[in-house]
Amino acid sequence: MELKLINEQGQEASRLEASDTLFGREYNEALIHQVLVAYQANARSANRAQKDRHDVRHTTKKPWRQKGTGRARAGMSSSPIWRGGGRVFPNSSDENFTQKLNRKMYRAGMASILSQLVREDRLAVVDSLSIEAPKTKLFAAKIKGMGYESVLVITDDFDENLFLAARNLPNVLVVEVPQADPVSLVHFRKVLMTKGALAKFEEILG
Repeated sequence: MELKLINEQGQEASRLEASDTLFGREYNEALIHQVLVAYQANARSANRAQKDRHDVRHTTKKPWRQKGTGRARAGMSSSPIWRGGGRVFPNSSDENFTQKLNRKMYRAGMASILSQLVREDRLAVVDSLSIEAPKTKLFAAKIKGMGYESVLVITDDFDENLFLAARNLPNVLVVEVPQADPVSLVHFRKVLMTKGALAKFEEILG
């Protein structure tokens, strides 16, 4: 499998040989969907809680007598069918949203996403990417000069200048290889990775 190798002006310089296992896999929509849903579910924090009829602060006194009023029977105002009453199946703060995803499935899903990015011409490789100072203006000009508006930049090593310069750009994200997640790969219009990052991807997922 050959990938497009570009220079820092965004022009194609040459072609680069890459692993067919990682970048030549068939598109598996069901697997990609499962990987994305599991990733987002595992990132959820169970920080919401609702009250059942036992937890709401209401009197237990019967609102009115059982018979003779013409109204429906009512036992207490904390009933779930009353406004302000408790929930029938409340959300609790100790809910577990995690989904198990085998390592083999995760690797196959990531490879399927990367392969589809190559087919859609949304992935490119650059020899290296750096800026002289952690200035958003410098990095924005470089990205614009390369022809990108929405781009995920994957580097092989942590570059503080790139990381700090990209923080205020809404459509640009700079991550290292271990932090590259399936949701970001699908979300951004373009993916730009360094040659070092490509080698690390092949080592981890290939």
